[in-house]
Amino acid sequence: MQTTKQNSTIASAVVGVPTNDISTFYKNLHSKFNQTRQRTLSLCQDLQPEDFVVQPMADVSPTKWHLAHTTWFFETFLLVPYLKNYKVFQEEYNYLFNSYYETVGKRVLRTDRGNLTRPTTEEIYEYRKYVDNSLSLFFEELIKNNEKNNFDSETEAEIKKRLFIGLNHEEQHQELLVTDIKYVLGNNPLFPAVKMPIEDFTIFKSKKEVENIEDKKEDFIKIKEGIYQIGFQSEDKEEFYFDNEKGVHRIFVEEFEISKNLVTNREYLEFIEAGGYQNFNFWLAEGWDFVNKNKLKAPLYWFEANENWFYYDFNQKENGLQKLDLDAPLCHVSFYEAEAYSQFRNMRLPTEHEWEIANEFFEWGKRWEWTRSAYQPYPNFEKDEGALGEYNGKFMINQLVLRGSSEATAPNHSRYSYRNFFHADKRWQYTGIRLVK
Repeated sequence: MQTTKQNSTIASAVVGVPTNDISTFYKNLHSKFNQTRQRTLSLCQDLQPEDFVVQPMADVSPTKWHLAHTTWFFETFLLVPYLKNYKVFQEEYNYLFNSYYETVGKRVLRTDRGNLTRPTTEEIYEYRKYVDNSLSLFFEELIKNNEKNNFDSETEAEIKKRLFIGLNHEEQHQELLVTDIKYVLGNNPLFPAVKMPIEDFTIFKSKKEVENIEDKKEDFIKIKEGIYQIGFQSEDKEEFYFDNEKGVHRIFVEEFEISKNLVTNREYLEFIEAGGYQNFNFWLAEGWDFVNKNKLKAPLYWFEANENWFYYDFNQKENGLQKLDLDAPLCHVSFYEAEAYSQFRNMRLPTEHEWEIANEFFEWGKRWEWTRSAYQPYPNFEKDEGALGEYNGKFMINQLVLRGSSEATAPNHSRYSYRNFFHADKRWQYTGIRLVK
């Protein structure tokens, strides 16, 4: 199984369906749509009503808001412009559940989403049902269109693009649901145990051996200096990707060695016990300010009690707080912590180009991996026209790139060229560390 997170072409969400068999294509796409929408609901199946509304920090959106926003996306970008005689569920939902699309109109501030006790969660579920039923009608129209030819080819291409963006957008919010729910419950003093069906994530195995490694047990992989191509590349012209991956270009890299393995909790604990959070020498100036301002002593969800470390996580039988698994990959660290740890080890973080060049030689997919690269446009990057042009490009400032995917990522939703991005202080995502020397 493989993954995706993409923007401006057409096909990989419907595997093995030739686009010339357009009726079968849309039937399979409709099935994919239903599966995606149902998976979103499955992530919420073990929550209590009160869990749907809480917003403990600005980065975390309430579960109810995610359910509504992903529905609003399909309604706004597909049903309103393309389904004849469609009537929106509630006019005010465009204001309540627009995220950041200036083109679409005004919206509730992100920090105020937790104030939305109304509409109720029950009404949001009704909204999802209403839009899903309308999308079923829309898929019927698309299938009939193959015979009646009501849509011209340019319009149909735009519809396909929006469908795939909508599916990938919902999968992105599935990951945010996992991380946001974890933050809500991980900050609850009771540390409730919750069943979270996220065991279906994708692990990418190494595909190649490095020729010049003498010892196959060596923990670091040596990559030769040279000129490499970067960016989304595929022989399938209809495979789907995000616009920030476009712009295949060449880049020269010096020789480097990258770790086969992610940093573990055991290894990071050595940093803590060596006074890493108290030694300014390991930290960037902003990172040191961040640590002191927030009085940090460990990664997010780590708790020390009776000389033992505990960790909050899902899928526990009795209590979400459990003894720390020392051999598990480190999780929930900021870029500042990742950078400080690399300094502690006298190494560094990879650039996103180094990571992409080397990804075939190591296993990845358990944690989003911080890189030392600023989130910038590739050469010849162009934003799409209209509201969907706001999807990625306008965020290319003051953020860092993460590569890979994580156990919170939806299956079939990442690639070697996938460019995730967050500010340096963010810890609530499933982030980890891979070192370079």
